[in-house]
Amino acid sequence: MAKYDKKAQQKVEKMLHELKEGELKSGSGKKVTSRKQAIAIGLSEARKEGDKVPPVKKQMLKRTKK
Repeated sequence: MAKYDKKAQQKVEKMLHELKEGELKSGSGKKVTSRKQAIAIGLSEARKEGDKVPPVKKQMLKRTKK
């Protein structure tokens, strides 16, 4: 069973392409330079659209709330 939906995979692929082209920006408007950050943005957008993506781990939520 696949973890990620095809649409979610395509969304992440698009974000990585934008990162490579230097066009990807974070929510604050700054350029994204990290591959991990680009993947996180792609997965986040896929979740918002309702694609099949595993939920965010509780440990990550605790780190961001501080």
